[in-house]
Amino acid sequence: MQVTIKNAQIGQAIDLLFHLALKGKESRHRTKLIKLLAERLKEVEEQRKVLAEEYANKDGEEKPIIKDDKYEIGDQDAFQLDIQELYDEEIVIEGGDNQGMLETIKKVLDNCDKDFSGKEAVIYDYLCDQFEKGGNK
Repeated sequence: MQVTIKNAQIGQAIDLLFHLALKGKESRHRTKLIKLLAERLKEVEEQRKVLAEEYANKDGEEKPIIKDDKYEIGDQDAFQLDIQELYDEEIVIEGGDNQGMLETIKKVLDNCDKDFSGKEAVIYDYLCDQFEKGGNK
């Protein structure tokens, strides 16, 4: 089994998984997946910061200009293209050591009886799709 999740969806996926009421093995496997996703989310945020520094207007000492805790971005269009490219990249979680975890989480998602609405419903549907696709690999 192999599951891919876009960088843009990681934060919402973590939030949805975190709020599921699970016990035992299901809870342990959920926590393991959340840790993997949280590591990737941290990397994505670091890469986003590097891009922001790269595209920020610079002062006389070539340091990025920051106003109100935000980088002052010069070329917004180019910056947004690079950010979108970053968010479109995917984390690929392969079977191997993660096989049992992925199968457990797929079963949790398949058997989930919680009612979702709004953004939660969208991310739940996305995760179900990704795990269904992953089960066919």
